[in-house]
Amino acid sequence: MRFLQLALLNVVVMISGGCATPNVENYRDERPVLDLREYFDGEIEAYGMFQNRSGEVIKRFTVAIKASWNGNVGTLEEDFVYSDGTTDRRVWTITKVDQHNYVGTAADVIGEAKGTAYGNALRWRYDLALPVDGKTYHVSFDDWMYLVNDKVMLNRSEMRKFGFRLGEVTLSFRKKG
Repeated sequence: MRFLQLALLNVVVMISGGCATPNVENYRDERPVLDLREYFDGEIEAYGMFQNRSGEVIKRFTVAIKASWNGNVGTLEEDFVYSDGTTDRRVWTITKVDQHNYVGTAADVIGEAKGTAYGNALRWRYDLALPVDGKTYHVSFDDWMYLVNDKVMLNRSEMRKFGFRLGEVTLSFRKKG
């Protein structure tokens, strides 16, 4: 009986360890420092893809972003063009709450997105109403953004539903000008 309890405890520890994610504060000393008000100001282009949970690329896309700030409140207008010719638009309103924290809203975001930035990294989490084949699914996004230099930022996002991994979105941002 004792052996069974230890084996079960070992399985629980392995499963919970496999679900661990890095802490955004681990990046506090990384440079250049990401300030969303500086990076997302002006025109930015992005290139991305969505991969399903087996790694197959399902969609590729480009995004044209126009961003501006009024004090601590920013607007990001994102225009998507997908590889199948379809288009989409998302307009974010992002508020800088304090030195490290941001909140955001958009029409297809359920509630508020919450972000925390340290050093060159931002972790951005939100639930999205995602239309697929005439139905709308509520999925959770866990975005990690890393500023490479003053022009380039990389983004990796995991999508989940009911705790199950659906796939991953990868983006490369390039600030114009």
